[in-house]
Amino acid sequence: MTGPGDRSGTDAGQGAAAPSGGFRKGAFGVSGSGDTSGFGGLVRVEPGGAVALHSTDRPYGGYFDEVTDALIEAVGQATYDAAVQRVLVDRGEITYFVAREHLSTVVQALRDDEALRFELCSSVSGVDYEGSGGPATTPGRPRLHVVYHLTSMTYRRRIRLEVAVTVEDPHVPSVTSVYPTADWHERETWDMFGVVFDGHPALTRILMPDDWDGHPQRKDYPLGGVPVEYHDATIPPPDTRRSYR
Repeated sequence: MTGPGDRSGTDAGQGAAAPSGGFRKGAFGVSGSGDTSGFGGLVRVEPGGAVALHSTDRPYGGYFDEVTDALIEAVGQATYDAAVQRVLVDRGEITYFVAREHLSTVVQALRDDEALRFELCSSVSGVDYEGSGGPATTPGRPRLHVVYHLTSMTYRRRIRLEVAVTVEDPHVPSVTSVYPTADWHERETWDMFGVVFDGHPALTRILMPDDWDGHPQRKDYPLGGVPVEYHDATIPPPDTRRSYR
């Protein structure tokens, strides 16, 4: 997966460079010292840049074009254009980035249309792209993403949907009425990332206590911890150690 960007960075012996244009050179966030990992010359796309840099042009290849054409026919071209913000094909997988206002319409068509038949939602999960490199998170590129993995058991096909929301307005329609398997998955995404699934039958925490403050898998959530004494040495808590990027 590639995209436009500046591939500049420090040399292998100088450690990893800060993200530039969605790319990072080096490994493990090493800076100011030699990178002994052997990956000093590695250039990789940062996750944040990967989702925001570009949209794949058609033809997508494989069955992806058939699925896209069937989805357009099922919901109509105007609705598809409004619903699907971009499409990304990478490593043999396709992701449709869907506007949350049209999510319910899209998943209903994906499940029920005879040419699509994505009967199973196998996973709903969250991602926080804050500080992960690539273009800065802005209202136009929100940091919180909800990812849906759908499977057609009829046609043996898999696709991914992704919905992005801001921290200030983290609301997404629940898909439990279409995919009951999403129930606990949405609860976990709410618990860990703070995404509110409107219409969920019982949106409560599933891992943390009900009175827990915050959402632990957000990037700005404090690591916390306590010092640990071991063999006359004191290991500081994670939030006071060096910062790994």
